[in-house]
Amino acid sequence: MRLFFSGFRKLRRRPATFVTFGLLVGLLVLIVLAVGATANSTSTSDASGRAAARELLTFPGAYEILLSFIIGLGGLFAMIYGAAIAGSEWSWGTLKSAVTRGESRVRYMLLTFASIGLMIAIGIVLAFAVAVVAGVIGANLAGFSTSGLSDTSTLGSLPEHVLKGWIAVLEEASLGFAIATLARSQLAGIGAGIAFYFGESFASIFLPDVVKYMPFSVANAAVSTGSSNVGGGGGTIASLPPDQALLLVVVWLIGSLLVASLFTDRAEITG
Repeated sequence: MRLFFSGFRKLRRRPATFVTFGLLVGLLVLIVLAVGATANSTSTSDASGRAAARELLTFPGAYEILLSFIIGLGGLFAMIYGAAIAGSEWSWGTLKSAVTRGESRVRYMLLTFASIGLMIAIGIVLAFAVAVVAGVIGANLAGFSTSGLSDTSTLGSLPEHVLKGWIAVLEEASLGFAIATLARSQLAGIGAGIAFYFGESFASIFLPDVVKYMPFSVANAAVSTGSSNVGGGGGTIASLPPDQALLLVVVWLIGSLLVASLFTDRAEITG
């Protein structure tokens, strides 16, 4: 536990933590407020545009849409964050220092990722709170009612959806973590992770029955409620049932950590 809390304290001060969270929240607030401010403008006064704005800004449905947006976009940021932290262990020499002190390599890597997981959980909760506030402001700007804010049925189901979303985002972070570990580099890990992310999106056009089993696709499917498209690709995208997708999310998560741990355990640490 000492190593876990030590890692978490380090992450609280890392610029990567503030930059990742700031970008996610900034984009979210910008989009929500922009939709609210322009909902009644001439350019968005058509039926479909106003209906989309109403769906985003009307509670209680807005809870699920905002959470889906956070998880969908947050997955990419989490992958980059995981890659940045894992890569720095090699380039900054902190892994070598830990091993020199007698720490187990596998234990060190797993506890490092555990601290990342806790930071991501805090980030999701804070981002969701900010998103709800932005949604209320956006609804008022658009002139939509916020009477559904206190809907008990929706509020009661949110913890489960947040938990599933956290697991899905954690899986995407573990992928970046594993790639950067294999590359022993922050930049290489981030670059390869981003290429993987967009490559999977493009491949879904040609190989939908294969891509639906890939990490980002199963993460999106695991948190799908049927009311929104987290992937944002438009049209019909092949996907697995949420329960089956969540199981594969766990498989990808464990597999990524296993690869990162085994590689670290056998790698020659220099520098």
